Order: sequence, then structure tokens, then C-alpha cells
Amino acid sequence: MKFCPECGDVVTLRIPLGDNRLRFVCTSCETIHYQNPRIVAGCLPVWGEQVLLCRRAIEPRRGLWTLPAGFMENGETVQQAAERETLEEACARVRNLRLYTLFDLPHINQVYMLFRAELSDLDFAAGEESLDVRLFHERDVPWSDLAFPTIGRTLECFFADRHRAEFPVRNEPIEPLLAYLQKHHRISS
Repeated sequence: MKFCPECGDVVTLRIPLGDNRLRFVCTSCETIHYQNPRIVAGCLPVWGEQVLLCRRAIEPRRGLWTLPAGFMENGETVQQAAERETLEEACARVRNLRLYTLFDLPHINQVYMLFRAELSDLDFAAGEESLDVRLFHERDVPWSDLAFPTIGRTLECFFADRHRAEFPVRNEPIEPLLAYLQKHHRISS
């Protein structure tokens, strides 16, 4: 941030009085501009023994597979954001949404909130942000072509939990993408 959205003057990075973090502060009007993490909401759409994945048509990670998810918009609930993203990316309608994974990604200032959901029907297709949308059995998931660690971890949990028929809400930090790829032997160090 270079300029204050309130008055247009220059901002500086400093710790305001009574605070403990660097913030952008306007040199004229003294407005403190807080920057907070962004929420990514999405679904793990399920149909019987299969899960619905989307192949990304946009960057980052174009061409790789993901669950339908995206940034939450102002004026909507997390569940509404998850339903909207599923409709936009997979042209799919879901029901019975239940919070399933909550991932903290402090290295990129994001929080992922993914819901387990049932597909309402098999009427789905690639939306504008998807090249392809398909249902996958566990054995057919393109594990080495998943776009993000949050997606891989959600799917790992789901297939393990499905065998136990218990789906606890999980809250975990997720490591940076490069560390994840190296750890899971998808790239060499």
C-alpha cells in the first residue's frame, strides 16, 4: 500500500501506539489500515463413493485439479460462499453442507474453510474457471496433479474418515506449497 484510501496521502509502515504489529498508517489523516487474512470457502462435493474435482482454467496452478473453492465475498456467509463457488466453478448444486476442514495458511494470509456436501444431482459442467469437472473414486484421484496442499489434505482426511464413517472437523496449519511438494516427493529439493 502506498497511498491512503481515505485521503490519498502517502502511508508509512510503522507500529501504531498501543499496537504490536507493523501497520500502514497515513502520514496526514493518521488512519490505520489493517490488513487481515482472506477467507477461501469451498466444498468437497460427494456423490456416492465419488468426489467432484475441477481442473483449473486460471492461474495460479492452471491445469491442475482442485475442489471448487474461492475467496469469500462481502455480504455472504461462509456457507453461501462455498455454495456459490461450487456453482460458479462446477455448475453444481450441493446440499447438506457441513464444515469439514479449516486450514490456516499464515505464510500467505489465508484461511481455508471447506465443507463436505452432497451433490444435489449429476447436472454439473465446467464453469468459466474450470477446464474440466469430473467425479473421481479414491483410486482415480489425480494425486500428483492436485493444485494445492489444502485440497490434498482434505481428500486424504475424507477418504480415511469415510472408512471409519466419522467426519470430525479438522483445524490444521498448512505448510507453504514448495515445502508440501518436497515433503510429498512431487518435486526434488
